[in-house]
Amino acid sequence: MSAALGIAPPRTAAEEHIVPVDGHPDVRVRVYWPGEERTPPGAGLPVLVYFYGGGFTIAGIDWVSWDARLRTRARDAGIVIVAADYAHAPEQRFPTQPEQCWSAFEWTHAHAAELGASRDRIAVGGSSSGGDLAAAVTLMNRDRSAHPIAFQLLENPALDLTMGHVDMAGIDARMPGVIVRAAGRNLVRQYLGDDAAIARRPYASPLRAASHAGLPPTLILTSELDPLRGDGEAYARALSAAGVPVTALRFVGQTHGSLGSTGFVPAADVAHRLIVAQLRTLYEEAAA
Repeated sequence: MSAALGIAPPRTAAEEHIVPVDGHPDVRVRVYWPGEERTPPGAGLPVLVYFYGGGFTIAGIDWVSWDARLRTRARDAGIVIVAADYAHAPEQRFPTQPEQCWSAFEWTHAHAAELGASRDRIAVGGSSSGGDLAAAVTLMNRDRSAHPIAFQLLENPALDLTMGHVDMAGIDARMPGVIVRAAGRNLVRQYLGDDAAIARRPYASPLRAASHAGLPPTLILTSELDPLRGDGEAYARALSAAGVPVTALRFVGQTHGSLGSTGFVPAADVAHRLIVAQLRTLYEEAAA
């Protein structure tokens, strides 16, 4: 599919590392630099720790589409990106994935200088299931380490795995809501197992955390024709109520995956430019 669409990763430097995870399988991370050469240690570039989307069960940093998107973002924003190749369900289940993502974040913070990045200009982001994991990591950071996070970027995120905030209003009537909900519950069951109570835990469903105070400024992108728009927009309201600066943008006429189709969907090109502009503000953080 990627070849048919002409999707090819740009020529940017990258390097892989294996990060140990206490009590869980190690996680592979890939570091992307903005140029064709590795950024030298101590350069102090901003860095984004990012988690791909795939319903907790598919995809990864080796998928051409994700690899190309991350390389392009690193190049266009002039930043370092560290992407975690967290484990798939059902072979590995919660809490393996958030713990792997947390360890990738902690590793990035500890090794920022040697990666040519600055630990004072770190952002966290993710798409879909990766948005769930990104939001979980910011909660874990608040609860465990309180490292400064400049902002979090959530793209069509899944944030309530009880499916209590799924919004079917934008779905075509020819796609019955019961089918969409059944598919969603199947993915959740593969990730969390059969105990429905696990879905109410904050690191599984960040929207259901008892408090959202102390979380980083957040940019949330949602799509009109995506049932998960309810999660993202409810999270924006929860963050705002907790005093967290938040911007939420709904892309009219877009589906869950269409914002990733840069070069083919005009709205995706707009989303890319918006995200790049937001990532570039990380340069301002150091001067603040």
